[in-house]
Amino acid sequence: MASFGWKRKIGEKVSKATSQQFEAEAADDKDLADDDDANWVHATKRRKEILLEDCVKKSKQLKDEGASLAENRRYREAIHKWDEALQLTPEDATLYEMKSQVLMSLHEMFPAVHAAEMAVQRNPRSWDAWQTLGRAQLGLGEIALAIRSFQVSLHIFPMNPEVWKEDLSWATKLHEQQKATKTEAVRALAKEKELAQESIPDYDFESDEIVAVCAAIAEKEKALSAAKTVVIVSASGTVETVTEKENCPTTPDETLFIRAR
Repeated sequence: MASFGWKRKIGEKVSKATSQQFEAEAADDKDLADDDDANWVHATKRRKEILLEDCVKKSKQLKDEGASLAENRRYREAIHKWDEALQLTPEDATLYEMKSQVLMSLHEMFPAVHAAEMAVQRNPRSWDAWQTLGRAQLGLGEIALAIRSFQVSLHIFPMNPEVWKEDLSWATKLHEQQKATKTEAVRALAKEKELAQESIPDYDFESDEIVAVCAAIAEKEKALSAAKTVVIVSASGTVETVTEKENCPTTPDETLFIRAR
């Protein structure tokens, strides 16, 4: 009868050299997998960089085409080119600033202000964006806001003679004229009120003259009420006017059939 014996594990039959070879091959496979992952990430980043470079290149081309169109006063076409460029590079403040200038040339002040504000938001350190914003605000009549924008532009670029001599100087002059106009309007309104108050005479209704006039009017009304006239139309068609007295009224005869006052 065969006795029961303990069976050794299969792994114990594998030689030490074979085990080491298997571990080395597994390490090589892991290194290859890591290299593949690294290569994939690098390739993805590179594709993104290439795509971004293409977008920037295409945007610059559209920007230049729009600038050329704007120089030839083809403003609508220029705006169309810059809108296409903004789809590729939405953070380009220069595109918004150029668009604002063209919109001002088209006398579309509200969109011009909006475009200039977008330019300032994307690049707060751009002195020309602040200058364009000030000009657009000036076109809307927002003189105080325009002065502030020009001041910010000069704070960024203090040596800009154009903003000093043209923009800020003109805006300040308009602001002073506006203040003078408002002051003159207030004075004219106050003067009109004073004249209106002076034009109403201050009657003394208890004066002797007023009392005498009122008494004369009363006497006249009393005399008119004391004597009344009656129009009598007879049966034959004869019209007769008769004056009645309050104390002795006139009595028509039986031939009367119409009595009118």
